[in-house]
Amino acid sequence: MSIELKNVTYAYGTGSAYETVALADISMKIPDGQFVGIIGHTGSGKSTLVQHFNGLMRPTKGQVLFDGEDIWAGGYDLRHLRSQVGLVFQYPEHQLFETDVLADVCFGPKNLGFSQAECEELALSALRQVGLKEKYYKLSPFELSGGQKRRVAIAGVLAMNPKMLVLDEPTAGLDPKGRDDILDKIKELHETRGISIAIVSHSMEDMAKYVERIVVMNHGHMPFDGTPREVFSHYRKLEKIGLAAPQITYIMHALAEKGMAVSTDATTVEEAKESILKALGH
Repeated sequence: MSIELKNVTYAYGTGSAYETVALADISMKIPDGQFVGIIGHTGSGKSTLVQHFNGLMRPTKGQVLFDGEDIWAGGYDLRHLRSQVGLVFQYPEHQLFETDVLADVCFGPKNLGFSQAECEELALSALRQVGLKEKYYKLSPFELSGGQKRRVAIAGVLAMNPKMLVLDEPTAGLDPKGRDDILDKIKELHETRGISIAIVSHSMEDMAKYVERIVVMNHGHMPFDGTPREVFSHYRKLEKIGLAAPQITYIMHALAEKGMAVSTDATTVEEAKESILKALGH
């Protein structure tokens, strides 16, 4: 499974005096099984980018390919694509609407034509995978906490057995524990199911900790694309476009400037700890 964008441009209000280019000639590929983070300031084009992955938005120019096929070619089955590339929006609890949790998670498989028994089997499996306890299954989704609602929304997408999960700011508005719980569960899903994950986030620490690749967006352009270590090595350039590196990056550079022989490309607390202990001779 792969998603590829070839020279994709997207403009709002095309042909009007208010035309705004949200994506400008973007080319990128997400191969099967990759965990990629997408970062950028508000209005950088992050959400517009990910809504091209499953055909919710159609490029003004360029191509979007799923497994090498142009999703906007005549006769392409977009409904099938959207079952394979599941999108969880920012504040995904707004996607919840059924009378109880189990019914909500059954909605996607039911739309794909599965029987009621199959829907429930898929829904129960998905709810277990996101770590929601069985005592919540018959409650209204609106009785749940913010973190629990996120789990239900993610389960609703997982129940369709997608090959790729796209999450737009899945931790927005959650407390630190809720945020860590959701991200740990997403990482676990990636490791156990092997599905591709694309996650939009504002948190540099989260990106450094969880993803293997970071795509940086800025005014519809993609100035950086690489491993967290590669991207955060450009921390001064990131600052110029309204972003920053993880706090650890700044600490390690400050220590190095004081003459300590530490690794300035450490991006997580664990990496920094090992580097500092090594520099101290431990």
